[in-house]
Formats: sequence, C-alpha cells, structure tokens
Amino acid sequence: MALFEQMRANVGKLLRGIDRYNPENLATLERYVETQAKENAYDLEANLAALKLYQFNPTFFQTTVTAQILLKALTNLLHTDFTLCKCMIDQAHIPNTPLALLLLLQVSPASWHPLSPLFLLSCPPCFNFGLCQ
Repeated sequence: MALFEQMRANVGKLLRGIDRYNPENLATLERYVETQAKENAYDLEANLAALKLYQFNPTFFQTTVTAQILLKALTNLLHTDFTLCKCMIDQAHIPNTPLALLLLLQVSPASWHPLSPLFLLSCPPCFNFGLCQ
C-alpha cells in the first residue's frame, strides 16, 4: 500500500491545474491505474483524468487500462462511478473489445447471472455464450 500512497501524492500534484490535461502525464496515470488494480485501491479522480486524456488524444487509447478503470468503478457500485467512466469512453473503442462485455455489467447485479432474463435481453449478437439465440 506504500507504493499506492506515494503514487497518489505524485498523481495528486499532476491533477492540479493545467497539467491535468497534459498528454505527457498519461503514462503516469496508466501506471497508477495498474497500481490501483494490484494493490486493491481506488482513485476515481485520477481514473477520470486518464479517460479525459483518452478523449483528447484518441490515438493513445488503451483498452486494457480502460477495462481496469471500468472494473474498479464497478466495485464502487452504490455510486455513479461506473456511469461517469462509461460516458467518457468514445463509442468507437467499444465494439469487438472486452469493453463491450464490461458495459453489459452496468444493468444490475441481478442481471449478472447468465440465465437472468435481463442478461439474455442485453446480450449483444457479437457475444455467443451458448445461451443467446
């Protein structure tokens, strides 16, 4: 947890002022997202800043980092974090990626079971779980 706290302090400095939108900071934010995943920590503000930089610089978009951000937001289910993160992702990055499946998880925990009617109704044709027709 010490590494996370150290990175949190450094990232906190990056997120102040105009540096928040500096694409040179994206690598630091991506490493910070990975650290959050490894150390079971969470920083919504930094994750939103990374997604905003992806909006401004679509050529730097990383599906894996975005998926980690969505999964971390999903763990904070009683809040709107997942919706905030989802709305910052360019729709062009979603088809035929793991992000499409992750975005299905937003409906409700009750719909997560593959036999749930909500899961079956929301199952896109690009994913064949053997249950979708």
